[in-house]
Amino acid sequence: MGRNENVPAGKRPRVLFFVEGYTDIRFVAGLSEICDLTMVVPARQYAESGLKSRITECGCDVTVHEISGGRLGFQLRSMVYLWNHVSGFDVILAQEVLRGALNANIAGKLNGVPVVTYMGIAPVEYYRCRYQRGQVSRIKAAVGEFAIRSMMTINGRLCCCCLAMGPYLRDVAARYCERSQIGLYYGVDTDVFRPANVAERLELRRRLQLPADKFIVLFSSRISHEKDPETVLSAVLGARSKGLDATVLNIGGGYREFLSLAQKIAPAEAGDWALGLPAAHPMKDVADYFRAVDVLVQASLAEGAAYSTLEALACGVPVIATAVGGMAVQLDGYARLVPCQAVQALAEQILWVAAHPEEASIQAMAGRRYVARDWNRTKAFSELLCTLEVVTQKRGPR
Repeated sequence: MGRNENVPAGKRPRVLFFVEGYTDIRFVAGLSEICDLTMVVPARQYAESGLKSRITECGCDVTVHEISGGRLGFQLRSMVYLWNHVSGFDVILAQEVLRGALNANIAGKLNGVPVVTYMGIAPVEYYRCRYQRGQVSRIKAAVGEFAIRSMMTINGRLCCCCLAMGPYLRDVAARYCERSQIGLYYGVDTDVFRPANVAERLELRRRLQLPADKFIVLFSSRISHEKDPETVLSAVLGARSKGLDATVLNIGGGYREFLSLAQKIAPAEAGDWALGLPAAHPMKDVADYFRAVDVLVQASLAEGAAYSTLEALACGVPVIATAVGGMAVQLDGYARLVPCQAVQALAEQILWVAAHPEEASIQAMAGRRYVARDWNRTKAFSELLCTLEVVTQKRGPR
C-alpha cells in the first residue's frame, strides 16, 4: 500500500483519526493513501488487536500516538492530547459517535477544527443486545441507553457531518445529525475477494487444512453480544440431522468461545462439525477462507453494515443472513434472508443452498455485481476524500 498518486502530497488534508476502540487495518491503509494521516489510539486495544504489528508490517505512512489507561484514563489523557495538538490538523475524523467523538468535537469546536464522525454500528441497538443477553440489569440498561442517546445527540449537533456505513446506518445517524451521509468504510477489493472455481476451491481447502469433502458453512464474525452464534450452530446441527454433511467454521476473534459454545450445544455430536481458527489477516488471508467455503451465514441480533456478507458475495459465495439492520436493507435480493433467531428457517436455507448450488450461485454472482458497483474500495476512499476536502475547504486556508 502507498500514497494515492492522484492526490498531490502538498494538497492532502492533514487528518487526525481519533480511535476510541478497535479499527481495521484496511481502513487505516486506505486512509493513509489519501491524506497526511495521524492516529490517536488506546494503547491496549492497539496492541492486542494486532493493528500495531499490521501497520508496521504493511508500511502504512501514518504517525501513531498511543494513549495509555483504561476508559476514564484514556478519556482524560486523550482530551489533553487533543487540546495540545488539534490545531495542527485540517480535520478530525472521529471513530464512532460516543465518548471518543465527544472529546474530538469539544476540542475541535473550541479550536476551530472541523470534525467528521464515522459511525459503524447502531449504538443503541447494539447496547440493547447486552440487556437481551442478560449482561446488564434493567436499570443499567436504561442508564446506558440514556447516556448513549445523549452523546449521539451532542455529537450530532457539534460535528460537521456524520458518515455512516451504508444506507441503514445513515438513516440511524440522521435521527441525531441532519448532516449524515453514507460512507463505505474500507469498501470491498473485488480483485482480492473474487470467485474461485472448483479446482481453486479444492486447492484452497488443502492449503488452509479445511475438509475437502464437507459442505462448509462460514460464520466469520467475532463472538460478541450482538452476534448470534447459537442460532448458527443449532441450524447447522438441524441441517446435519437432515443428512447434510456440514461443517461450520469460525475465523473471528473469540473462536475458542465459539468452539466451547458448540460443545455446550451438542456435547455428543461426533466428528469435526464445528471448527475454529484465529482471525485471519484481513489483507492477506481472510479472502481465501471466503473463497474456500460453500456458504456464509451471518446471524445477528443487531447489525450495521455486515461487511462479511458483502465480501462473501464478492467471492460469488451464497449468503444467508438474519433480516435485521443493514443486512435487511442491503442484502434484499442478493442473499437468503431469515427472521431473527429462527433456527429452523436458517437450517432450511442451508439445505436449500446445498440442494440448489446453481441457483444459489446465480444469486451470489448478482450480489458480486452489486458489491462491485456500490461497495468497491476505490469508490469508498474517493468519496471519503471528497468529504474530507469539503470540510477542510470550509475551514479556509491552512
